[in-house]
Amino acid sequence: MNIDQLTEVAYALVEPGRGILAADESTSTIQKRFDAIGVENTQDNRRAYRELLFRTETAMRENISGVILFDETIRQSAADGTSLVKLIQDAGSIPGIKVDAGAKPLPFCPGETVTEGLDGLRERLQEYYALGARFAKWRAVIDIADGIPTWTAVKVNAHALARYAALCQECDIVPIVEPEVLMDGDHDIQRCADVTEWVLKTVYAELYEQRVILEGTVLKPNMVVPGKKCPTKASVEEVAERTIQVLERCVPVAVPGIAYLSGGQSDEEATAHLDAMNKIGGFPWHMTFSYGRALQAAPQKAWSGKSENVPAAQKAFAHRARMNGLASQGDWSADQEKAA
Repeated sequence: MNIDQLTEVAYALVEPGRGILAADESTSTIQKRFDAIGVENTQDNRRAYRELLFRTETAMRENISGVILFDETIRQSAADGTSLVKLIQDAGSIPGIKVDAGAKPLPFCPGETVTEGLDGLRERLQEYYALGARFAKWRAVIDIADGIPTWTAVKVNAHALARYAALCQECDIVPIVEPEVLMDGDHDIQRCADVTEWVLKTVYAELYEQRVILEGTVLKPNMVVPGKKCPTKASVEEVAERTIQVLERCVPVAVPGIAYLSGGQSDEEATAHLDAMNKIGGFPWHMTFSYGRALQAAPQKAWSGKSENVPAAQKAFAHRARMNGLASQGDWSADQEKAA
């Protein structure tokens, strides 16, 4: 294990003004995205769409520190034969890879899941490293509803995250540790805060037991928000304050940075919440973004599968990347959205 390399990559991923593009949608997930814009889900269309993102030079060089890829994408080449990994590297960004096999039903725990994919992971990580990946992602999913989450679900998902993280570091790959508490229910913001704190404390206990070097990791958590169906909404300021409070109670200062997932928030909500946290400041980690839909919804709609729309799609992507880059430094404002 090369601790210096792991630390260098981890800090580069959370560099001020830059964040991570999550372009690791599975074939079935991108089907839903393409259905919404009337695009056929073919390998060529998936490649063309991702290529337009990776060729958006201003966004990639100035605001995107890393790109999480899917197994198909890390092996693909652009229309001119250049590998997509090389496009990312040439833009000064770091290629990463999604390595989990998805969330599957957890036995004897109705309504809960466990993320699978540990079998054969060491060999896959070695192959991905040879293909250019220098960081990886594993998503654990924790739902909130009546009687859940259970200790069983929290424990097994935290344990799997820690085993994944240790295997990554053994292969000189930085693990993105992603325990996502979902915002799908009707729970209030206090319930989200309580569950998020419980989950994070359990995850860091497991990481310690698996001997993971925290300096060579990045945390990708949910923000503390009420459920989508909760009648009581939270202000941007409350979300920022509650999220920082939970993380200060749970995340060791040795962790280089926190790259939030957007978790179903709208584009501007995710940006506003990130900005509000960085305006408060005073925490020991850099807080940035690791967004998928919140970076991609606008360019997908602008593109709509048409080659003549590529410049408009790239402009939309560059705008969202820039807005989130500003938010990662506490320099964003709603007026900048309106001006654009």
